[in-house]
Amino acid sequence: MKNDLSEATALARNAQGMPAPVDRATFQAQMDELRAREKAHTREGDAIAAARRRLPMVEVDPTTELIGPDGPVTLLETFEGRRQLLAYYFMWRDGHPAAEQCEGCTWCGGQILELSYLHSRDITYAVFCQGPYQESRRYRDFMGWDMPWYSAKASVDTLLVGRQIGSMHLVSYLRDGDRVFETYWTTGRGVEAMDYSLALMDLTVYGRQHPGEDSPPGWPQAWREEEPTQYWRIDGRPLSQWSRIEAGRSDDLTTAP
Repeated sequence: MKNDLSEATALARNAQGMPAPVDRATFQAQMDELRAREKAHTREGDAIAAARRRLPMVEVDPTTELIGPDGPVTLLETFEGRRQLLAYYFMWRDGHPAAEQCEGCTWCGGQILELSYLHSRDITYAVFCQGPYQESRRYRDFMGWDMPWYSAKASVDTLLVGRQIGSMHLVSYLRDGDRVFETYWTTGRGVEAMDYSLALMDLTVYGRQHPGEDSPPGWPQAWREEEPTQYWRIDGRPLSQWSRIEAGRSDDLTTAP
């Protein structure tokens, strides 16, 4: 939806890419208009979530095999005894160093740092990597993450039946005793549900700063989402990796440290 602020305000914008300065009353009046839309958006999000809770479910094989730290495990075992499971399917490039792994999945993975809130609702969160276990696990350790990590490489065709293998996916499962059901899945921009960085960027005047946004002329848009080497990368690697390199961690994922 295009921005519908007044034409006068739009014309008054600073030529150097800044909003128009106004008095507090004018600012608050336009804030109030926007707040009404924000509240409607929130209520629609609640309604969509309610519809999501009313979806049917499809049974999946609970014995589907994954690889964990101690070897083969079943899909059922990855629930860790909880009733629900959220699995993030991490994209992978076999045999490539850390710098060449998916910047989007690295962004997603870095958001999930505190699991106790999910656990309080009987939800386990785990990464199902689409690459080999040892190599991809070294990436988890390189990044300093500690979420449960499995390789789904051998079973990904079964687990993601009917979907694009090799892409990021977020899948919700429900356990009923020893039976497992899939209740929801999303991909692409749907995985933004995992993020707080973009949500916070959206609260700032310049937003996400990429050309896909509807921003006024002159707003900075240097981060080009159609060029993955720029959107979540800087100087040739996923941008969150630089602090790990500075800490002396190895880029090589094919051999043990």
